[in-house]
Amino acid sequence: MDHHHHQQQHHHHHQYDGGENDYMPQEDDWDRDMLLDPAWEKQQRKTFTAWCNSHLRKAGTQIDNIEEDFRDGLKLMLLLEVISGERLAKPERGKMRVHKISNVNKALDFIASKGVKLVSIGAEEIVDGNAKMTLGMIWTIILRFAIQDISVEETSAKEGLLLWCQRKTAPYKNVNIQNFHISWKDGLGFCALIHRHRPELIDYGKLRKDDPMTNLNTAFDVAEKYLDIPKMLDAEDIVGTARPDEKAIMTYVSSFYHAFSGAQKAETAANRICKVLAVNQENEQLMEDYEKLASDLLEWIRRTIPWLENRVPENTMQAMQQKLEDFRDYRRLHKPPKVQEKCQLEINFNTLQTKLRLSNRPAFMPSEGKMVSDISNAWGGLEGAEKGYEEWLLNEIRRLERLDHLAEKFRQKAAIHEAWTDGKEEMLQDKDFETATLSEIKALLKKHEAFESDLAAHQDRVEQIAAIAQELNELEYYDSPSVNARCQRICDQWDSLGVLTQKRSEALQRTEKLLETIDQLYLEFAKRAAPFNNWMEGAMEDLQDTFIVHTIEEIQGLSTAHEQFKATLPEADKERQAILGIHNEIAKIVQTYHVNMAGTNPYTTINPQEINAKWDKVRQLVPQRDQALVEEHARQQNNERLRRQFANQANVIGPWIQTKMEEIGRISIEMHGTLEDQLTHLRQYEKSIVNYKPKIDQLEGDHQLIQEALIFDNKHTNYTMEHIRVGWEQLLTTIARTINEIENQILTRDAKGISQDQMNEFRASFNHFDRKRTGMMDAEDFRACLISMGYNMGEAEFSRIMSIVDPNRLGLITFQAFIDFMSRETADTDTADQVVASFKVLAGDKNYILADELRRELPPDQAEYCIARMTPYSGPDTVPGALDYMSFSTALYGESDL
Repeated sequence: MDHHHHQQQHHHHHQYDGGENDYMPQEDDWDRDMLLDPAWEKQQRKTFTAWCNSHLRKAGTQIDNIEEDFRDGLKLMLLLEVISGERLAKPERGKMRVHKISNVNKALDFIASKGVKLVSIGAEEIVDGNAKMTLGMIWTIILRFAIQDISVEETSAKEGLLLWCQRKTAPYKNVNIQNFHISWKDGLGFCALIHRHRPELIDYGKLRKDDPMTNLNTAFDVAEKYLDIPKMLDAEDIVGTARPDEKAIMTYVSSFYHAFSGAQKAETAANRICKVLAVNQENEQLMEDYEKLASDLLEWIRRTIPWLENRVPENTMQAMQQKLEDFRDYRRLHKPPKVQEKCQLEINFNTLQTKLRLSNRPAFMPSEGKMVSDISNAWGGLEGAEKGYEEWLLNEIRRLERLDHLAEKFRQKAAIHEAWTDGKEEMLQDKDFETATLSEIKALLKKHEAFESDLAAHQDRVEQIAAIAQELNELEYYDSPSVNARCQRICDQWDSLGVLTQKRSEALQRTEKLLETIDQLYLEFAKRAAPFNNWMEGAMEDLQDTFIVHTIEEIQGLSTAHEQFKATLPEADKERQAILGIHNEIAKIVQTYHVNMAGTNPYTTINPQEINAKWDKVRQLVPQRDQALVEEHARQQNNERLRRQFANQANVIGPWIQTKMEEIGRISIEMHGTLEDQLTHLRQYEKSIVNYKPKIDQLEGDHQLIQEALIFDNKHTNYTMEHIRVGWEQLLTTIARTINEIENQILTRDAKGISQDQMNEFRASFNHFDRKRTGMMDAEDFRACLISMGYNMGEAEFSRIMSIVDPNRLGLITFQAFIDFMSRETADTDTADQVVASFKVLAGDKNYILADELRRELPPDQAEYCIARMTPYSGPDTVPGALDYMSFSTALYGESDL
């Protein structure tokens, strides 16, 4: 049935004049739907019925059959009243067709009054129960009351609802809403909408795109149970239709929008409140800032004014200049920012008032005393105080400058004078002349004369200083008291210097005379004391002279000379007393005139105490010399006896040691019998050597007697004790070392399985190439030996071998090292590998071993030794606590395992 034909049939139509209105595109024109899919009609009937009931239940009723229950127009009018919240005209209660048509028309008129252009929908078709028309009308109502007013970001109605769905499902990767039909088939769109607003209602993560039935039913059940949205769709219908009915879906989705948009409204309301509050907070902050700035500025002005009004002058230029400097800082640094602040304050005040006016708030009233005018008044006070301050400062500075000049002049002159007089009084009172020599006194006199003329020259300055002080007093200088005190000190000191100069002059002259007398006596004392002192020193030297004598005749010669010397002593004593007499005369003068004779005789260093001391020493040495000569005689006889005693023993012991050394050397080189035979032989030697020890000890005893007697030569023997000791120690070392070598050879032989014949062969080779017969080969001997055994090697190979046999780089190869090397060259076991294999067994074939396995398999000491030294195992199959036994085993053998 086409559009025009339909129009002709029904004359009472609400006309639809073509074109598109805001919310219903032309494609939704009902006439074209008449021929459409019956599945859609089924979906619409279910959905629209449920939608109508969701509103009618608020009026306590419902419909069961959409085309039957609206025929009398009563429930239709009721539905519109519930949805719009408005009253419609009173319905007609009659049962006749005309009453029904009238009621339906009242409903259609109400719909039209809401700006809806109804398309080909007449009251008669509704009354007649035309299903398509009825569904069309209900769809028109849904569009107008549930969808038209939707508005999302500049779009409205259907596009608005679609955009809302897209916005809300944006975070869900598996939801993509492009329309109101196939985009919803898998049910995830509905679930996402619920989850986005009420995440606790759906476990979204558990939903699967390939299970639409579950998804749809989940959404429908949850919406009905928790969101009060009745089931308007059937999951089977949606899944079973290639393209679900758009109107049914839109109707159902709009219910979600209305259910959730309550939350949206609350958010908008909150935003509005926040905006208002933000304006208020900002204004309050500006008010606070103004109050704070005003308080600070007024406080600064209050502090600054008294400073500018203070006109009390300072006493010094420096302080006044500091005041000027402070004032300039104030003008240059401190005041400009405050000018800026004052200006800023006025600007802020005006800005604030403007903002308040614009946002309908009352004007700002600053607190008491902080009005803009209060600040201007305070500022005026500040500027007033500032006036004239700088001028007053400059005048005061000029006045101080004049005074300062005089005071400075006084200070300079006083300082120069004080610097000159400093230490002069101490100098004049110095008693240096009491300890001075005659020549020093003469120098002091000359120096003092110079000082006297210097003193006279300073008289002038003292008078100038007094005159300046007087002038400062007259000008009332603030510091006059200290100037006067200083001036007084200078004058008093000047008088004192004059008195002291006179006194020193007299003392120096008196001392000079006394010292000249003493000087004469000193000279005479020196002339006689010197030769006498020399004689005494010679005598002491002779008397203490050591002597080495070997015969009694020599001692008798010494005794005769000593007797002749004793005869000259009385004459010497007379000369001594004469010399001391001169000294006593000097002492008498010193005592009488109180000259301090700290100075000594300039002509000699010899003094009476020294002369007496030496004389006493000579007297004391004479009998000592007598005694020494007697004792020496006896000692000579005893020494000879000791020499012979030592020599007799040493001449036997020395050769015995020598013989033993040679015999031991032969045993180890000549190789008679097996190694065990050699060892037995050597141990017998060791025993006989140990038994010889008492003879050495006895000789040590005799040697000690000789040393205590201080005998250093012995013509009866060529052996010294040191020779014997060194020989004895060498003998002990050699026997011990030789035994140890043989024991090591036995160890080596047994470990390497070397036969006695091989051993003898090694020894024969070694002895043959030990060309210097030292029991060692040097590097060249060893190279020759290797070549003789068929080694063909370059320098590098030889160096490698040397590093094995001579690890300490001494350039020598011992027999032991030689055997080790030779037996290594012949043996073929690889010991480190065996140890690795053993560990592998303990580790149960793993490439690493655990600490617990080591503790279980080895004795505690060895286990802990291994654990402490094994490094962590780092192979791909490692586990926590794995230890590396391979590198540990290699390390056990170190470099020697080549």
